Amino acid sequence: MNLDRETLWQELSGPDKRHWDIIIVGGGITGAGVLREAARRGLKALLVEQRDFGWGTSSRSSKMVHGGLRYLAQGDLKLTRHSLQERERLLQEAPGLVERMGYYMMLRKGQFPGRWAMSLVLKIYDFIAGIKDNRYYDKETVSGLFPGINQNGLRGACYYTDAVTDDARLVVRVLQEALNAGSQAGVRALNYVKAKSLLRSDGKISGLVLEDTDSGESVELQASVVINATGTWADRLRNEVNPEQRVRPLRGSHLVIPHHRLPVNAVATVMHPRDKRPVFIFPWEGATVVGTTDLDHGQDLDVESSITREEVDYLLQLVDSQFPDHAIIETDVIATYSGVRPVIASDKASSSASKMPSKERRDHAVWADSGLVTVSGGKLTTFRLIAEDALKAAEPWLRISNVDVEDNAVFRTAQTHPAQVFADDIPRAKRLLGRLGDDCVRFFSEANPCEHQRIASTDYCLAECRWSVRNESVQHLDDLLLRRTRLGLLLKNGGVELFDKLREMFRDELGWNTQKWQSEQERYQQIWCSYYSLPQ
Repeated sequence: MNLDRETLWQELSGPDKRHWDIIIVGGGITGAGVLREAARRGLKALLVEQRDFGWGTSSRSSKMVHGGLRYLAQGDLKLTRHSLQERERLLQEAPGLVERMGYYMMLRKGQFPGRWAMSLVLKIYDFIAGIKDNRYYDKETVSGLFPGINQNGLRGACYYTDAVTDDARLVVRVLQEALNAGSQAGVRALNYVKAKSLLRSDGKISGLVLEDTDSGESVELQASVVINATGTWADRLRNEVNPEQRVRPLRGSHLVIPHHRLPVNAVATVMHPRDKRPVFIFPWEGATVVGTTDLDHGQDLDVESSITREEVDYLLQLVDSQFPDHAIIETDVIATYSGVRPVIASDKASSSASKMPSKERRDHAVWADSGLVTVSGGKLTTFRLIAEDALKAAEPWLRISNVDVEDNAVFRTAQTHPAQVFADDIPRAKRLLGRLGDDCVRFFSEANPCEHQRIASTDYCLAECRWSVRNESVQHLDDLLLRRTRLGLLLKNGGVELFDKLREMFRDELGWNTQKWQSEQERYQQIWCSYYSLPQ
């Protein structure tokens, strides 16, 4: 992204930067998608994020770019169709970042739905997607694919495919595309910038007061329209002009377990013995993830969400019921993560959905209030469609032109061939191309070959860390270890083994002295222990 944040902040005080077509508040996948679509339309757009890009829900999801099989089962054909179309688009446009993966819906005696009902739903699912991946596997085959799976009552599994990604990296890639496409129009994105308050003029929202959260400096900017893409926090900014409370925060928590302790090479979709909810056990970035829970989140939204003791017990019970021979216990857990999903609350307070979080619909919603467009809800998979709807709602306050309706790709086709990256390791090369796009060429020209070696059992290397520190607006150590890379989730104790090498890297790239490093190390360890480990 080549984001020199300090320079960009100073630019905002210049006379040519005081008025924008759009200011987007929120640097998750929705905000990034809106910035990408604004850039494609030739708009002068600014995105600001109070924390780090992807800090909230968009780095703490279940990592799945899926069509929403359960939405089809609930009869929501529209959401399923849109999700499947976008899934296939992302698989085609972002190979190496969004990857197709096999899902096995485990079938047990007395479980609903059974084989034939599930097979019918999957046939419809594949038909909508334009593929044919579904099939049935018997008990013996499933047992071979998932060593150690509980044999009691196991009938077999219905197989289909969806996709898995690194959600935080997806946000960064979309931002990269937006900044590259909109460089001439003046598209910009800054993290650690807070929207303090809305500005009004002649009964309309006319801009924002922004604050640099590190320095405390403020600036007033004018905008034709402000787009509130803050997800779970959307009601807060909107309530400056409209008192409605429409977002229902729901928490989903996950356990990260070493792959060698819980070896799965595809997604096992299993029903929890306690409440019969579907939960996933799946491979991700060289580890195994178990999740998610689905609970109302009543805590302070300004405090990072974290897993509770009850959720840990719930997920471990699920693992024990499905893979009892592995004897997974708390000490096997490398890390945890918990995200708060912005779900649009049901209109009818007495409905069953209002009482059961998992029954709430996952549609997005857009509200327009006199120059403030608020968008919330929806799924990771459909971020492009959500962004289009937000911009459509903003049209009354914009003069949109230069839109090539035939060119609606989110990602440019990479011109670099995997063999030009790692000729002797094509899968690793494809992964890097998915994460960096054509920046892979610069990445390898600038990287020190001695930093190419994999870090422990992960697919990351120190060269990737250096690239992010140098080019991707890393302001804090946690930005690097929890979002630009996921090393803080994949290495024991949050990756303390890397601290000596990272201290030198931050000194070389950002000029951090000993005092700054010590402060950042303490900050990171406090964050990791409080929000990414087991409950203390």
